[in-house]
Amino acid sequence: MKEDEKLPFTIHLEELRRRLITGFVAIGIGFAGSYAFKEQLFEILTAPLISVMKPGETLIYTNLPEAFFTFLKAALISGIMLASPVIIYQFWMFIAPGLYQKEKRMMIPVVILSTLFFLGGSLFGYFIVFPFGFKFFLGFASETIRPLPSMKEYLSFSSKLLLAFGLVFELPLVLTFLAKLGIVSVDFLKKNRKYALLLFFAGAAILTPPDVVTQVMMALPMMLLYEVSIVGARIFGKKKAKPEPEEESTPG
Repeated sequence: MKEDEKLPFTIHLEELRRRLITGFVAIGIGFAGSYAFKEQLFEILTAPLISVMKPGETLIYTNLPEAFFTFLKAALISGIMLASPVIIYQFWMFIAPGLYQKEKRMMIPVVILSTLFFLGGSLFGYFIVFPFGFKFFLGFASETIRPLPSMKEYLSFSSKLLLAFGLVFELPLVLTFLAKLGIVSVDFLKKNRKYALLLFFAGAAILTPPDVVTQVMMALPMMLLYEVSIVGARIFGKKKAKPEPEEESTPG
């Protein structure tokens, strides 16, 4: 297709529908494969919490179907993680027709890096944030106060954080890609650093549960990732065209 050729709006809707169906099918396949290991997956997910709990303390469930649906949701989350390369690929391929040919050649590296950044963010939350955060929260226990975390509440809390950290770690890649397209620049990112800081704390308040600790633990990495984005924009960003020297006029 030529770069200046425009597609009808209905074609874009059909393309979006096809991409969404492919993504949901990938999630379904990942869910089906994960369901056979639902108990083991939940044990892995709860390992950071169990490691900081006192001996003999366990998670509980407060109604009969809670354990079943918790295992079901754990398998679904695993399915989303397994399908993340396909989902990310479908997203970038959906916007690819609006790019120039030279920009389309970046799609495969961008898809690979997007997947690595998303999984890296989730692993950062699991291995770094979870142990520190759970130890802090359990530190309020006393002789008269006993923590009784439920399966349902823990899954809701941990899954939101895993997905949120995965999305947050896409920030350097997205900003670098926008800089490559010439939409943002290094000067723009530096000039708006203070506004980005406010947005990070506001975004952390939306993405994380309503407590200051997890909000700060997400906002701080976002600030660091923003600085990484500036470096990426400087290296890979669209270079400004140098003005051509004016020709000296010769006296007639």
